[in-house]
Amino acid sequence: MRRRQRLLDEEDDINMTPMLDIVFIMLIFFIVTASFVRESGLELQSPGPKSDTPPSGENKTLLIVIDENDRIWVENRIIDVRAVRANIARAIAKNSSLSSVVIQTAGESRNELLVKVMDAARLSGFANVSILEG
Repeated sequence: MRRRQRLLDEEDDINMTPMLDIVFIMLIFFIVTASFVRESGLELQSPGPKSDTPPSGENKTLLIVIDENDRIWVENRIIDVRAVRANIARAIAKNSSLSSVVIQTAGESRNELLVKVMDAARLSGFANVSILEG
């Protein structure tokens, strides 16, 4: 009977130390791995000169405007989204010193249209594509 009583007393105590060790190790693991996670996103560049010098007389930037009615304007003409790349090529033919594209969007315009115009500009060879919200 005494032996059985001793076994019951020993079973009542639960050792929490191994469980706490595992919890702290997991906490350290998640803290360390969370610091190495890098979130992806779009890198945006603001248009315009970076210095205080006034811009030169040459226009080196092509402006594309997307208005609130989702119309695309290139060189003061309304064009279709499928014709953006061809109009960029035409603008390059007119002015070979173009170095960047600025896309000005209205607050109510669709983001899908902005992405399509950005893709067309990048496919036309422009690495410097900026977005201007207006």
